[in-house]
Amino acid sequence: MPRIALSLHVDAPVERVFQVARDVESLPEIMEDLQALTVLERSDDGRRTVTEWVGLIREFKMTVKWTQEDVWDDVAFRDDFRMLKGDMDSMSGWWQFTPVEGGTRFDSVVDYEYNVPLIGPMIRALIRRKMEANLDAQMRAIKARAEEGAGT
Repeated sequence: MPRIALSLHVDAPVERVFQVARDVESLPEIMEDLQALTVLERSDDGRRTVTEWVGLIREFKMTVKWTQEDVWDDVAFRDDFRMLKGDMDSMSGWWQFTPVEGGTRFDSVVDYEYNVPLIGPMIRALIRRKMEANLDAQMRAIKARAEEGAGT
């Protein structure tokens, strides 16, 4: 199963970065390729959400849809997520927000499986690059919003 692991530094306190990431309803405002995100369920304590995502793959002029469960940990500043259903075969991973000197380290790991019959290595590489670019854009959008709100 392919794995993507990315990390970046955010010039904002961990609480602020976590707050921005957890505000999933705002993600379509800050992410260019996210057409829609709908919260289907939210636990009373807000720690568990089920969301429906609609993303755009501009290169192929197509949309990708999935439903995802997130479990947010306010103490560890972590989000563990997994796809419940969608266009991919599977997707799961986590976001970890760690306080560091001068801000927050934002780590993300995504494991995914996208099997298309007769798909060649070149197309697999293209899908991986698109998945990686999408994750990077998502993280950078959260970084920008968190830094903007942190007054830095």
